[in-house]
Amino acid sequence: MRKYLDQNNLEPEKVWCNKCGKELLVEQGYLKEGCFSARHLFGYFSHKDGMRHSFDLCEECYDRMTESFVIPVEVSEETELM
Repeated sequence: MRKYLDQNNLEPEKVWCNKCGKELLVEQGYLKEGCFSARHLFGYFSHKDGMRHSFDLCEECYDRMTESFVIPVEVSEETELM
């Protein structure tokens, strides 16, 4: 969950893990620790047509969630981080 500094929702003021409630470190509008952010708009043929869901997970909650996957997460390396 995020609270923003600006109306355009570009600079987070606070970020919390939706699962455990931990407040993640944000400094001067920049998130300074690992966070998995999901934003999804459900389309036709779902029970949530037209609904947008969003959530944030701290790295520990993300790891616990993905450890339970039957098919593992695909992992690749990136050389440039923004």
